[in-house]
Parts: sequence; structure tokens; C-alpha cells
Amino acid sequence: MRAAVLRQPNAALELRDLPEPRAGEGEVRLTVRACGVCRTDLHLRDGEIEAPRLPVVLGHQIVGISHDGRRLGVPWLGWTCGECDLCRAGRENLCRRARFTGRDIDGGYAEQTVADERFCFALPDGLSDEQAAPLLCGGLIGYRALTFTGDARRLGLYGFGSAAHMICQVAVHQGREVYAFVRPGDEATAEFARSLGAIWAGDSTDAPPEALDAAIIFAADGALVPRALRALDRGGTVVCAGIHMSQLPAIPYDDLWQERSIRSVANLTRRDAEAFLQLAPQVPVRTHVSTYPLNEAEQALADLRAGRFEGSAVIIP
Repeated sequence: MRAAVLRQPNAALELRDLPEPRAGEGEVRLTVRACGVCRTDLHLRDGEIEAPRLPVVLGHQIVGISHDGRRLGVPWLGWTCGECDLCRAGRENLCRRARFTGRDIDGGYAEQTVADERFCFALPDGLSDEQAAPLLCGGLIGYRALTFTGDARRLGLYGFGSAAHMICQVAVHQGREVYAFVRPGDEATAEFARSLGAIWAGDSTDAPPEALDAAIIFAADGALVPRALRALDRGGTVVCAGIHMSQLPAIPYDDLWQERSIRSVANLTRRDAEAFLQLAPQVPVRTHVSTYPLNEAEQALADLRAGRFEGSAVIIP
């Protein structure tokens, strides 16, 4: 079995021949058909997020076929204890013993993988493997972030990459006004956002034409938090959707006052996955993908870092 392996932080992925993985009790072995490329993979590769076990096979947006022919999706959340107070309260995304696909558990930058069957999901018909893969992280965690904005009508999306281009479609479907914030001077991405229904798109340093009811920050730049706060109307919320973000600068209290709030999103729950995978075909969410063969996984991460594609990147073993 071939796999793209991370052996140490800040080192290029290595394509290796590994033994075929064996499925234990409650696990399912999958032939990988597609695996989305996520910014979290990039943070792990670049050492910005610690990988508890090395070497490890990255990748947590997996579309695979089981031995009995089922097409299953495997997300970031790969295992929880099910016993702690958080798990019993329906907050398994915060389980202190949780294991994550592509970090604690070998992921999908490989020809085969093994996953806990309880954390695998049947995928909607009508989507190709490469279109379905980005739903499993950018879509799922983006959807969780969207639910934290309540019924906000004017919604800002900061960082218009894989997650934002899917959540933009969901928000428009829900009747919201979407304001897209992109890297300064990136008119191509701004136009891409408008093509998906955003009523305004501009530089992340700009103020929107209307005060926002809520904003979701998908980019890893902590400097966007005070900018998003200043773009909010009274009572608005900034949701930080990434697993990693650079340090936040000082935030003047005047920007937070009037019951504005900041909150983070951590991981996902299986309930999020079930709700979003049911909703996605109704929108319908259409992912824009650039595909890479397995031996170009490192190039896919480099292109993600440089912002060389619109939408999502997907590895096809």
C-alpha cells in the first residue's frame, strides 16, 4: 500500500510503501477513492499543530469504499470515549480523549485506511468522490460555525477558501446576505465569491457596506478578529472556525462593547455530520475542486499555502 507519510514537522511528505492496514473490532477497512486537503493538514505538516504520533499519514476528508461496497466518508473526529461528561452531554467534539483522523489515526493520503465505523457516514448520491470529500471537514465544521451565528441575516465570511465556498452556498440557500472578505488585491477570489451568491466581496482590510450581524473567520490570521468585530452591528458575533490561528492583537473594549461576542469552534459532532450531509443535497452544495495524484500530496499542500486554487484540493490515490 502506498501512502504519503509525515515523518517530522516542517519536512516534506514522503511517498512510502506500507503494509496493508488491518481492521480491528468495530473498524472498517476502506479503499480510498478521494481525500480532501485541509489547512489543518498544512498546520500539521508545518509544525503549527503538534502531531502526537509520528510518522503519521495525513488526511481527514476521506471518501472510501468498504469491503462490502458501501461508500463512506471519514471526517476529522475519529474516536471519542463516549463516557466522559462532555460525551454524555452531546459535546463529543470536546472529549479530552478524542482521537483525530490524520493526526492520532492514520488518514487518507493513502491507497487504503482503517476507521472506526461509528464515525463513518454514508455520503449523498449525485456527488462524485472528489466533490464529496471537501464536505467532510470544510463543510462539516463550517456548518457547525454557521449554526453559531443563529439567524444572522448579514453574514461576513473571512478567508474564502474550501470551507467558505461551501458555507456561502448554504447561507444563500437560507436567505442570508453574504459578504466575502478575501486577501487584499485578490479580485479572482472576490469574483468567485460573487459567482456563488455573495452580494459583496472585497479586501479583508475593507469595511463592508453594511454592518454585519455575524462573521465567520476561516483564515488563520488572528489580526482578522478585531477587524471583524469592527464590522459587526450591535449584538453581533464573530465565530473563529479554525483549529489554529495566529496570535490575536490587542482588542479595544469599545470594539467589543454593545454585546458583541467572540467564540471559537472546536471539531465537530456526529450530529453535525448527519445534519449537514442531509442538507447539502438540498442546497445543493457544489464543491469546486482541483485534483492531485497521491505522489503530488506535498505539492497540493504548497498550492494551498500559496492560494493557487479556488475552492478545495482533493488527492486521488
